[in-house]
Amino acid sequence: MVGADDAGRDEQARIAQQFIGAIPHARALGMQVEDIGAGKATISMPWAPHLVGDPRRNVIHGGVVSALMDTCCGAAVMAHPERPRSTATIDLRIDYMRAANPGQGITARAECYHITRSVAFLRAVAMDEDGEGPVASATGTFTVER
Repeated sequence: MVGADDAGRDEQARIAQQFIGAIPHARALGMQVEDIGAGKATISMPWAPHLVGDPRRNVIHGGVVSALMDTCCGAAVMAHPERPRSTATIDLRIDYMRAANPGQGITARAECYHITRSVAFLRAVAMDEDGEGPVASATGTFTVER
């Protein structure tokens, strides 16, 4: 039997996947919702040749990592229990820690740790497949439309 928490989580996953599906660059980058709920989101993106920024090193471009983190933060806002109708990035600061390992996909995890009537506050981290430490971390603010 599916409980109320499971049904709510399924609904959040459906909304998050629709959110990503409505963003052309998210579809083009191959983003997939891995987990979502209660103001948190995990979104992955596979490595692909067209995402490489440095052909000599074969690693995903920093701008692609930025897009993944931004999208993951937006999904976390949309999954917040206060159920905003929409969101948009106000500010997103990304600190790049290291290049992703060659040929590896990236997974971002974001948490909406505080929300006001009109602004959500987030933090996020992006890891490659080996998990040796973050590729990037981010903090940001996003609009909240109720």
